[in-house]
Amino acid sequence: MLSKQTLRTWAWLHKWSSIVSTVFMLLLCITGLPLVFQHEIGHWLGTAVKAPAILFTSAEAPRVSLDEVMQVARQRFPTKGGMFVSQEPGDDKIWFVTMSDTPTSENDLKQVAVDARSGAALAEPKLDRGFMYVIRTLHIELFAGLAGKLFLGFMGLLMLAALVSGVVLYAPFMRRLRFGEVRREKSTRIKWLDLHNLLGIVTVTWVFVVSATGMINTWADLAVKYWQSDQMAEMVAPYKGLPPLKGQLGSLEKAVAAARAMEPDMKIGFIAFPGTVFSSEHHYGVFMRGKTPLTEKLFKPVLVDALTGEITASRELPWYLSALLLSQPLHFGDYGGAPMQWLWALLDSVTIVVLGSGLYLWLAKKAPAHQTRPQTQAAKAVAAKQLVLDRRPLSPAFAQFLSLWGWPILLALLSTIGLVGALVGGDSWHWLSWIGLGMPGAAAVWCGLRGRSPRR
Repeated sequence: MLSKQTLRTWAWLHKWSSIVSTVFMLLLCITGLPLVFQHEIGHWLGTAVKAPAILFTSAEAPRVSLDEVMQVARQRFPTKGGMFVSQEPGDDKIWFVTMSDTPTSENDLKQVAVDARSGAALAEPKLDRGFMYVIRTLHIELFAGLAGKLFLGFMGLLMLAALVSGVVLYAPFMRRLRFGEVRREKSTRIKWLDLHNLLGIVTVTWVFVVSATGMINTWADLAVKYWQSDQMAEMVAPYKGLPPLKGQLGSLEKAVAAARAMEPDMKIGFIAFPGTVFSSEHHYGVFMRGKTPLTEKLFKPVLVDALTGEITASRELPWYLSALLLSQPLHFGDYGGAPMQWLWALLDSVTIVVLGSGLYLWLAKKAPAHQTRPQTQAAKAVAAKQLVLDRRPLSPAFAQFLSLWGWPILLALLSTIGLVGALVGGDSWHWLSWIGLGMPGAAAVWCGLRGRSPRR
């Protein structure tokens, strides 16, 4: 049992961490909804690139070399140089070539989508305009660069503090109510307080993971810079002091073939050109990914001399970059198939309700007395009856614990299974994730639409 002073401290932490972060968390939840369906929205808006169907007589479709792919891209933008070459996970039919004025440019980037089978230029996706560009930039950095990312990371930290303090306060506020009980016959504020507490405890595991991984993602630039100064510097130490490469580079196809030969059980994730943040001034950085559901989300860099095409260094990424890579699917929900997307959207929507109701409860508490809705005689009678019920003796300790925490713990375990299942397992594990996250989602909908009535 918490003392009054401890309870006040936790209540103060919950109130102010929530108040400060709520507006920005609402922005992130609202912009996060379309990002869950960004590929589908791209098809609806006509901005997504789709490879045409091509009929081949041979069993395996031929592939053009990456040197030909780069030649096609340079024909579109002859004044720009290569920056990155990548493919979407699960789709090896299209190469996306990103080009820029300098290897470290952040503005005026151009991209060419090239058919990996025929070598035809399919499209020039716009990287700095459009509806999804605005939504994505708001969600990631508020159009404020690194400062915006770090600010949102701090808001995520406050959100985690609000979640932890909310769990601590759940017991004192809900210990005399059954799980799922909403006192709808009382004032509007009491009804929303019960809903806020219920929806919050039902979704707390999912919200905690999404908030924590979002906070980790805001540190991406800093983590990559540290990796550059630490492990990347060690891998390219023999080239220290040499002038940067200028002019014609060696064969990109040869460099990638060398990386594939070194890691035959892996596939290409992306390729970084010399001078970019993921390579050195003298290397192609060929980043390989695994083929299992978990390892395909991780990368292993292979540094290839950009002139000779020989591998000079390769090592696993450090733990902090691996954690960063794994945090991305756990934040955006882009794994586990379409049902996972809809569950992500449902839980995101419930979180919006929790945040909005928390803001309402704070504003309603501050409202002047004459703005508070007077109770009717019937409501007063029900309130008096509930007061008598609230004074009933509590059940024994263990039964009381199960009554208070049984369902929340079960839903937290199901949420954890749902979050991890599809991340580490194949298609057969997707069902486990759908059920695991579907149960808290269904509980949230049930609490919001119906819930239990108080005991009579």
